[in-house]
Amino acid sequence: MRGKEVFYPVGWDDNGLATERRVQNYYGISCDPSLPYQPDLELPGPDRPASSGLPRTPVSRRNFIELCRELTERDERSFEETWRRLGLSVDWSTSYRTIEDAPAAVSQRAFLRALADGDAYQAQAPVLWDVTYGTAVAQAEIEDRELPGSYWRLAFGLASTAGGSGGSSPRASTAEDSGGSSPRASTAGDSGGSSPGADTEIIVATTRPELLPACVALVAHPQDDRYRDLIGTTATTPLFGVSVPILAHHLADPAKGTGIAMVCTFGDTTDVTWWRDLGLATRPVLGPDGRLLAEPPEAISTPAGRAAYAALAGLTARAARKLAAELLDGAGALRGAAEPVRHPVKFYERGDAPLEIISARQWYVTNGSGDPTLRQQLLDRGRELTWHPPHMRVRYENWVNGLTGDWLISRQRYFGVPIPVWYPLGADGTPDFGTPISPAHDALPVDPMADTPPGYSPGQRDVPGGFTGDRDVMDTWATSSLTPQIAGGWPADDDLFARVYPMDLRPQAHEIIRTWLFYTLLRSQVLEDVLPWRHAAISGWILDPDRKKMSKSAGNVATPTGLLNEYGTDAIRYWAASARLGVDTSFDVAQLKIGRRLGVKILNATRFVLGFAQPARADAPVTEPLDLAMLDRLAEVIRRSTAAFEDYDQASALESAEQFFWSFCDDYLELVKPRAYAAEHDGATAGSAVTALRCALSVLLRLFAPLLPFVTEEAWSWWQEGSIHRAPWPVPEELETLRLRTPGAAASSSRGAIALAAQRVDGAGLDAAAGAIGAIRKAKSEARLPQRSGVARVIVRGRPEELKVVASVIDDVVAAGHVGQIEMISADKEIEYEVMF
Repeated sequence: MRGKEVFYPVGWDDNGLATERRVQNYYGISCDPSLPYQPDLELPGPDRPASSGLPRTPVSRRNFIELCRELTERDERSFEETWRRLGLSVDWSTSYRTIEDAPAAVSQRAFLRALADGDAYQAQAPVLWDVTYGTAVAQAEIEDRELPGSYWRLAFGLASTAGGSGGSSPRASTAEDSGGSSPRASTAGDSGGSSPGADTEIIVATTRPELLPACVALVAHPQDDRYRDLIGTTATTPLFGVSVPILAHHLADPAKGTGIAMVCTFGDTTDVTWWRDLGLATRPVLGPDGRLLAEPPEAISTPAGRAAYAALAGLTARAARKLAAELLDGAGALRGAAEPVRHPVKFYERGDAPLEIISARQWYVTNGSGDPTLRQQLLDRGRELTWHPPHMRVRYENWVNGLTGDWLISRQRYFGVPIPVWYPLGADGTPDFGTPISPAHDALPVDPMADTPPGYSPGQRDVPGGFTGDRDVMDTWATSSLTPQIAGGWPADDDLFARVYPMDLRPQAHEIIRTWLFYTLLRSQVLEDVLPWRHAAISGWILDPDRKKMSKSAGNVATPTGLLNEYGTDAIRYWAASARLGVDTSFDVAQLKIGRRLGVKILNATRFVLGFAQPARADAPVTEPLDLAMLDRLAEVIRRSTAAFEDYDQASALESAEQFFWSFCDDYLELVKPRAYAAEHDGATAGSAVTALRCALSVLLRLFAPLLPFVTEEAWSWWQEGSIHRAPWPVPEELETLRLRTPGAAASSSRGAIALAAQRVDGAGLDAAAGAIGAIRKAKSEARLPQRSGVARVIVRGRPEELKVVASVIDDVVAAGHVGQIEMISADKEIEYEVMF
């Protein structure tokens, strides 16, 4: 509508853990890569596990991927049908799927470039692990959920020389000590009634006693006087009898628990920080399935310790936690009863079980967490970007400044873009991860689990001296972060890429600033050293009427099909367009009803306006004060709506047009109706009304068109050629031409001078006329008279300058209100009306 062609592509983000879960649940299957491919696989689903409770049927990797493709294609057809019905103005010919060959090749090409530049690397390190999905997850994909738990106080043994002389008292009480006792002292209330000396034990509070066999140290804050003398000594773990050092670290919180914490490998991300900073040993006890490993760490060497561990081996973390507490209690190593707590626990954003931390070999991409130069470049790009609303930039900057590690991009899953490398196998069959084998760019995309690397034959797969393929796939964001490049045809279509990249706008929700937006900025910075788009429009969430987040599990989700059938597309779009950027919006059926009412009113108003006979002169000028005042007000609406759209504020644009439209229908239409019908008696004034009405209708339909495309297209087709969506966007200047068609026309009118005065007060005449007719309508309603009934006399009191404006439009008020006589009385007060019947 503003004379520009828009490149608006659409892409389907197929792969990811959410897709795999849906396929597993829908068909009642699980993936077992060891199974052979079955060309004629008979499926147990759909929805068998949910309905029957039966275990999932294992299928091969290839079968699983085929089913993922099949179901996502089916789901996407349904989405496309809904979005087309909603009038989403994307170019469907540009549609792509992230799992297709071309996007997969772009993703793998970007990975190989990062590998060649040293920005992608492998590392054996602690990772956040989802035990349900069986994969590592990235920092950006985790969330905290508050769960109930317990604090257990464990008694670690101390050497008899701990806390020797020096003036400080290891028995000194603190405000947090229960009953005034020191965390280094047993009390008469201890289990078994024993009361060993203060120098024989130290009390450590923990919510995870099952990780005690993984304990590698105790840490306290260096300024905590309670433990200052113990720094550099050792303690012995209860139950397992392992000696661990007592060390100082600034992250230890004196106010948490007893002020001294056990470091386990690994209970949480703070454990990982302490482990790295203090150079501690690694004693993993949790496996990828979330169960305690069968064999204890080597440090547990005593028969009693190994027996205690044997009781825990194979249990889930939750079951092991309960049993560990019972074993500690039986050994007399608990101090006091367990203390109930509620604490934040990290989850994968789509997961059901708490994340664990295990050590695993993974692929990473540098993201600025350890590179101050790259971090600053990303912050600078964030400031270069125009944010809508502006405060959303803070979320981005907080994320960049809070990064604690590089981007973990490998996933131990199946339906995704494969990591495009192989590894040579030594004579003993051990992979050489340090020298990955890369494919040629013209061979992309590749699947290392099915394709053969250059220089090898298929028969050398997984045999000593041969090769093995990387089994992992890339994080879905590794591909989605390249959407500007994929949509722009990089690197195959240089012409298209040069014309559309960098792009203008990224529309997205606020919760994926840390993923989609950040990763896209990162990729564009590294690949092209440019900002990928100039603007970012950040939307909020849609909440239920109680302002709770919608979810299937909560049963508060609203699906579109029934609503579209009941209220129509434009009503849905009206509700959506009313939502302001950056603000969560409640779903409210009442808004749909308002939107539907607006659409019906647009059609009815169009019929009404087009029902008036056109003026004899096609170029009839607008000469009457009320018409001119209305057009002045409409010009201001054009300015406000245009400015709002340019600021990506469609809600304000809609609000501005809608407010004027209802006033136009309720007041202006009724006021000029008698004059517009009187063409045979007064052609000039009738022509002014009809010209103004048609002009206003044209402008209003175009103002509504981007947001209510179907009803405006229909109304436009009744009297105009072509599509309204190809019509020019309205500008105030087109209203000016209406009164410039006949120079001097307004001045020659008996009300010419008053008309020009009304113009100078920017539509004040419209307000005056609306106020007058409103007062007359109210008086009739209060007198319980029909609106068509006559009024004997109306007295208008007010200041002279305001009376002058009322006088300029009084003829239309008299005709519309069926008024016999008007009297104007000057008074030092706001305008008021006295209506007499």
